[in-house]
Amino acid sequence: MVDVVNGTGVVGGVVHAPVVWFRASVPLPPLEGDLPEDHREAEGARLKEAVEAVALGYEARAARASGAVSEVLVATATLARDRGWTRPAGKYVRGGTPAPHAASRALDEFIAMLSQLGGLMAERATDLRDIRDRVTAQLLGMPEPGLPRPDRPMILLADDLAPADTADLDSERIVALATRLGGPTSHTAIIARQRSLPCVVAVAGLAEVAEGEEILLDGEAGTLHRGVDTESARELVAADRQRRRILAGWTGPGRTADGVPVQLLANVADGEAARAAAAGQAEGVGLFRTELSFLTAREEPSVEEQAATYREVLDAFDGHKVVVRTLDAGTDKPVPFATMADEPNPALGVRGNRLRLTHPGLIDRQLDAIALAGEGREPGPWVMAPMVATIDEARDFASACRSRGLKVGVMIEVPAVALMADAVLSEVDFVSIGTNDLTQYVMAADRLAPELAELTDPWQPAVLRLIHHTAQAGQRAGKPVGVCGEAAADPRLACVLVGLGVTSLSMAAAAVPEVGSMLGRVSSAQCAAVAAAALKATSAADTREAVAEALAATPG
Repeated sequence: MVDVVNGTGVVGGVVHAPVVWFRASVPLPPLEGDLPEDHREAEGARLKEAVEAVALGYEARAARASGAVSEVLVATATLARDRGWTRPAGKYVRGGTPAPHAASRALDEFIAMLSQLGGLMAERATDLRDIRDRVTAQLLGMPEPGLPRPDRPMILLADDLAPADTADLDSERIVALATRLGGPTSHTAIIARQRSLPCVVAVAGLAEVAEGEEILLDGEAGTLHRGVDTESARELVAADRQRRRILAGWTGPGRTADGVPVQLLANVADGEAARAAAAGQAEGVGLFRTELSFLTAREEPSVEEQAATYREVLDAFDGHKVVVRTLDAGTDKPVPFATMADEPNPALGVRGNRLRLTHPGLIDRQLDAIALAGEGREPGPWVMAPMVATIDEARDFASACRSRGLKVGVMIEVPAVALMADAVLSEVDFVSIGTNDLTQYVMAADRLAPELAELTDPWQPAVLRLIHHTAQAGQRAGKPVGVCGEAAADPRLACVLVGLGVTSLSMAAAAVPEVGSMLGRVSSAQCAAVAAAALKATSAADTREAVAEALAATPG
């Protein structure tokens, strides 16, 4: 009898393999009294050395990675050095607690505090547990914890995965992922998507699956099938491989079956990721996340240093569209010199374009650097601001960009701006919808909270209606409306977005062929029909079902 365990599918693919569980922990030895006073200073120094070693380890992994993987690892290195836990840990050592126990106690307290805050703060608990285990291992002279390294292909199961673990995956041996926690825009999902690794998150019944048990994982459906007979599993996997072979033959450009163009662009965070994307089918860059060069800096990089970084991405796509997002520091992207300490709700605080309020000149110098990097290029860089909430903010940003000869846009993440799309588009040249943040703000649900994965689903009808409202404003203004959130990487949802009036889709470069292949099999009329079906739905599940039926029934 086949037993189906349901979760949220984030990366498509069908895999049949035994499972291996990842449960990282480093046991502490029993606490045997206080440290002698004359040992405490040295023990404090040992703690600082272990913290720095772990932080440097994350940065080394970041240097070997690229794109979203690198960005997440650099942010985790910053968290490893965070005074929110290192300061109390040092205090415990000075009070006589051995460094391993002091670090573990301070981090557990920090984790508990963030978990109580909920939402985005609670999501950081996974990263902090990984930091705790690595620092403890350093102090005990043990190898840092890591992923299982099986001798054959297996599906990795975990409560959750820290960025360092996901980045270290051996894709020859770990052929799919499933986690009990996480959501469609969690770090695990983003990194798995970049690596084209079939992945299901928020699997409530995952604990029922035993070590070594063979399962069939369907990353698109978000299901784990237990008890599937070998022959049936073989047929399903073979069909998926055939589908992948077809995708591998897709060469672009993005267009519907009746020839309506849809730009398929890549999300990148550095030159290496841009070069990799340019070697594939991406037609340009729809989201250049500029945080990476800031996350690694202890002080603001100079205009010339920033320009050198931006040139790498512009060079990779020379002659093509490159959309640069200005600094989006804050929340899960802490920048040492720009992130406000102790914000009660950083997701709603000073982030993105709001840095102009607290750090005058920071964004202006970044615009200077983008303009410098774009000198003599045709087309020049497009620039957009995140977290714009009012027409005045859009107007001020547009003025700053146009004074430097830059094509200007804003991100549609705040519902207020989506509702005012006509007025916004009268001030700027284009808009790009960040579905990750737009969804969390529309649904009042943190996009990184695993318990709220159903709410933070971009298939939610309220989200799609705001996207439709924005896209229609773009059509009236005759200006481009893109989507650069994770929603763009979902092939079926891409059909809906095009039907709603979206003109470009930006995603992890690995997702471009699947989205392009799907769009190439449907007409613009069929996209309009599935969009109309989606707009009539009343829940995310109903939307998916309505779109699936419309795609099956509507002629191309």
